Amino acid sequence: MEVVRLEHVTDFAGWRTAARSLRARSVPPEAVIWTVEGQGRDLFSDGGGPPAPAAQSANFTVPRDFMELAEDVALHRSEDRWALLYRMLWRITTGEPNLARIASDPNTARARSYARQVSQAAHKMKAFVRFREIPSDTGVEAYVAWFEPAHRVAERTAPFFARRFANMRFSILTPDVCVLWDTQQLAFAPGATPDQAPSFDELEDFWRTYYASIFNPARLNPSMMQKEMPKRYWRNLPEARLIPELIARAEARTEEMVAQAPSEPNRRALRRHEPEPSGIVDGHHPSTLEEIRAGVQACRRCDLWRDATQGVPGEGPGQARLMFVGEQPGDQEDLAGQPFVGPAGQVLNKALDEAGVPRAETYVTNAVKHFKHEMRGKRRLHKTPDTGEVTACRWWIDHERQIVRPRVVVALGATAALSVFGKPTAIAKFRQQAIQLPDQSQGVVTYHPSYLLRVPDAAAKAKAYAMFVEDLKYAWALAA
Repeated sequence: MEVVRLEHVTDFAGWRTAARSLRARSVPPEAVIWTVEGQGRDLFSDGGGPPAPAAQSANFTVPRDFMELAEDVALHRSEDRWALLYRMLWRITTGEPNLARIASDPNTARARSYARQVSQAAHKMKAFVRFREIPSDTGVEAYVAWFEPAHRVAERTAPFFARRFANMRFSILTPDVCVLWDTQQLAFAPGATPDQAPSFDELEDFWRTYYASIFNPARLNPSMMQKEMPKRYWRNLPEARLIPELIARAEARTEEMVAQAPSEPNRRALRRHEPEPSGIVDGHHPSTLEEIRAGVQACRRCDLWRDATQGVPGEGPGQARLMFVGEQPGDQEDLAGQPFVGPAGQVLNKALDEAGVPRAETYVTNAVKHFKHEMRGKRRLHKTPDTGEVTACRWWIDHERQIVRPRVVVALGATAALSVFGKPTAIAKFRQQAIQLPDQSQGVVTYHPSYLLRVPDAAAKAKAYAMFVEDLKYAWALAA
């Protein structure tokens, strides 16, 4: 009988060396006893006993799928894992090379079960580790978590936490091994006990508030909940103390939810399923601003309506001496359904006030009535309308001008100038010049307020803003 003493409980390299040596000497599985020095892992131990036998020359190969399976099984807490793996190795090298693929074989079934449990333990560790901040004399934030994995997966999951919390100094204490991360390098230390971890920090109340707010009583399934969040982990989870009360109140909260009035459906989603309007644009010419507003919501002259929340018509009195034409609605305008209510609108309001122009006496609209954007994660980023979209939407600008009958039309930016004048117009060249329009009104071109927000240099921004105010004064004087 041969006794193999591995250095620690997860000494897979030692098992592999010993197993290769035993197989080379044709030592059968029933003649081997596998043991571990100590009964736990000491990272600073030199082994303390006879080492595993050195590998001897052996003319056999092992399939990769078995070795991958063996690496997982080695992390299981079962006492028979090393003997099971050597028994499979013996069979693989004595005429059953595909043993690891035969799911019905008892040895393979047990090994796969162990590997699956190890994978689940790694998943639970990633899901249920909760860090708590610890006091620091140096002023550098540091966090500690206590966790008891079902199997020895702390070292395997350590790189996941280092990637996810790359800029955070942390320690994860487990009974097997402690994971240490200093924002640069992973390190490991001997296992710890629960009393070495903090039991509370100031952020836990916020976390419990968040957890309670996302708890959906209408989808409560206690058995599934305990399967996904076993009670063995509850004592380390700050939100666990809320679970009994949330479950107890679930039925009453569900009834309250059912009794509430339904929320308004997403307008963007609804509009995608609306029937295609017919004749709203070409077959009917609006004669009032109310008809303009209704028509803009049903406009299909270009495809921008598909991704916008709603159309954004102009705003102002039915008769106005001064009309401002911007480029298109922004993100906030798209949600509010009103032009110039976002950051650019605030700049415009400030400049109008300094120029002595009452916004309430002006008509404000956009060259394009729907928000053109592209998604960047969850953000909607502005995208400049192209010539075709501007031309398609000019139909609305023309009708707005026919109804409002402004004396002066101010084009804010290059896109608005293309809509108002029908061709590209250089802003710097034509500032503070009155350009005759076909309907006998005067056209003026100046910067768009959003341009002023993008100027990086403070001095240049102040100069551009002053020029913008002067242009507004000029347009108001021209309209008077």
